[in-house]
Amino acid sequence: MDVKDKLAILADAAKYDASCASSGSGKTRAGSTIGSTEGMGICHSYTPDGRCISLLKILLTNFCIYDCQYCVNRISSDTPRARFSVAEVVSLTLEFYRRNYIEGLFLSSGIIQNPDYTMEQLTAVAKVLRTEHHYGGYIHLKTIPNANEDLIEEAGRWADRLSVNIELPTEKDLIRLAPEKKKPEIVDAMQGISEKITESREDRKRGFNSPRFAPAGQSTQMIVGATPTPDKTILKTAAELYDGQKLRRVYYSAYSPIPHADARLPGQSPPLVREHRLYQADWLLRFYGFDASELVTESDQNLSLDVDPKLAWALANRHCFPIDVNSACREELLRIPGIGARSVKRILKIRRFQHIRMLDLKKLKVAWNRAKYFVLTIDHNPAVKQLDMLDLHQKLRQPTQQLMLFDAIESATSGEV
Repeated sequence: MDVKDKLAILADAAKYDASCASSGSGKTRAGSTIGSTEGMGICHSYTPDGRCISLLKILLTNFCIYDCQYCVNRISSDTPRARFSVAEVVSLTLEFYRRNYIEGLFLSSGIIQNPDYTMEQLTAVAKVLRTEHHYGGYIHLKTIPNANEDLIEEAGRWADRLSVNIELPTEKDLIRLAPEKKKPEIVDAMQGISEKITESREDRKRGFNSPRFAPAGQSTQMIVGATPTPDKTILKTAAELYDGQKLRRVYYSAYSPIPHADARLPGQSPPLVREHRLYQADWLLRFYGFDASELVTESDQNLSLDVDPKLAWALANRHCFPIDVNSACREELLRIPGIGARSVKRILKIRRFQHIRMLDLKKLKVAWNRAKYFVLTIDHNPAVKQLDMLDLHQKLRQPTQQLMLFDAIESATSGEV
């Protein structure tokens, strides 16, 4: 099989992994002669100036010794198989970069032989790129739970970001669909990476010229909709990972039906808007001070598909409103629907010099159609009288429609929720 045929198979097999953003890799590596990560993200991410950045996103191989029922590459699947050599991945990365097709590499793999052997192969790609070709661009490596700690440490030396997929939200889900994978082992792998990242940063702060270890941090991915696990549990798992393992990002991937699937798996994907709501809720966890347990207001413990999580919380907690934007603290302002973290920062700055009016909020480009029911300004805001209306939820409910890519990108990158 030639490299072109392998690429067709292994690039397609990598599409199910969403955890490939590169935000957080700050500088091009010293001594580099090719590749740059300066001030931008990689692959299906949008930079602050609106550019879409790409990377080569492939598997080293889609052979796998595991039989995870939700995975198209499981050992019992009859999917076409292929495997790259280390040299082939290195060559592809460099050739694609020189042709300006990509600005980085996201490399994952099925597990072949054993975790240590697979991790050795993944690390070898990054090491050859860095040491033999002086490649300074972004590299994201998937790390393998149960791989030797020395291999993980070497991978973090050459890669900008590492990730270990949590796969499914709960231990029970893993036992049901991926019994070879153990949640404690996955979390332990994350913890080891987190400790090495912290140690590397502390050493550099103290002035030691120690190698950077995964400077863009680590991320993970959870599959959503493969099991009945509700959003409340999914968000609690994400919160635990952020708090305990200091992850940079948790990515949520809607389950995609696969050929010859296990009877325990659903026959269709969950609504795309569910994945979008989880990303919105995730943003509220990380930057708005919300707790996972309070974000889910529906009786079935899932996020509302009709309105965004912050608005759903506000409608369920109307006794907390209206909030006076001229006197409320930062934490209270962050709870107002339609007013994002950047707008809150501007409000706190502006009100040091003047009282804030409705026009001021509109000039700040807050989502006034949502915010107006929940705020008090120095001037009269007639919409606040409708806060107790029984049909306010219906009034604010968005029409049911297919969520478009750029709607999701705009919401996820702006932080204005």
